[in-house]
Amino acid sequence: MPSAGQRAVWLFVLLVVAATTACNGVLRKQHEYEEELYLGLDGSATLYVNSSVAALVALRGLELPVDPRARLDRERVGELFGAPDSDVVVTVSRRDGRRFVHVRMVVDDVRQLARVAPLAWSTYRLERREDVLQFRQSIGASAARPVERVGWTGSETVQFKLHLPSEILFENADGDVQRGNILEWQQPLAARLAGEPLVLEAHMATESILRQTLLLFGSMVLAAAAAFALIILWVSRRGRKAEFEERGDGIAAEGKPRGGDGAIDPTARREGVPVDVKARREGVPVDRAESIP
Repeated sequence: MPSAGQRAVWLFVLLVVAATTACNGVLRKQHEYEEELYLGLDGSATLYVNSSVAALVALRGLELPVDPRARLDRERVGELFGAPDSDVVVTVSRRDGRRFVHVRMVVDDVRQLARVAPLAWSTYRLERREDVLQFRQSIGASAARPVERVGWTGSETVQFKLHLPSEILFENADGDVQRGNILEWQQPLAARLAGEPLVLEAHMATESILRQTLLLFGSMVLAAAAAFALIILWVSRRGRKAEFEERGDGIAAEGKPRGGDGAIDPTARREGVPVDVKARREGVPVDRAESIP
């Protein structure tokens, strides 16, 4: 049986996992209709549309069954969102007793989205002015098609989310910039049904955040490597200097005798005995050491 300490550890781990899950957005607010756009500096875009079938019918006037028990043809949904030079993927789910569709679209030019029937309520503009890339999406009137008995309570919301590829210089989003490059605009579903206008605008740098991050990381790595190399060189030179000094002190400490001309006495070299020691043994003054045979 786990001890009290082990149970406390497991409880802490569960709390951390729950907090992480919440931060990752699993517990985030759900919207009845959502467009999430990932924009590239070259104008390419990936768009995710997450919407209840009822909202697609009411907002965009699509001919789809709102009854959650009815069969939903995903191929039909894909055809409605299809566009030339685009890649479309459709999945479905259920929530709050309603059927939801999840559409993923990839286009080479974000302005092509305006030609897709369910997205034709928007106009897209992407312009470069000197070192600034300006994006603007204007969302107009909805189809305002009535739907009945779909379970709406009046608290439903609509969201438009924008992921930008570079530093944001200007934006008119509802709240603060999230994680450095994410913007959000929200409307009550009732306001969107009524066709209240909504404009999404953002200006960004023309150099991607990823490139800036890689350049910064690369420069830091190079600086660290250079500093490390200098430290190794400094330590190596200090080691050599200490070794040379030690050798010099050893030679000086030996006090090797030398002859009158500065050369080492050959007798001492042969016998391996310092001249002054040899002189003392034989009773000869040290200043006459050179005459020792």
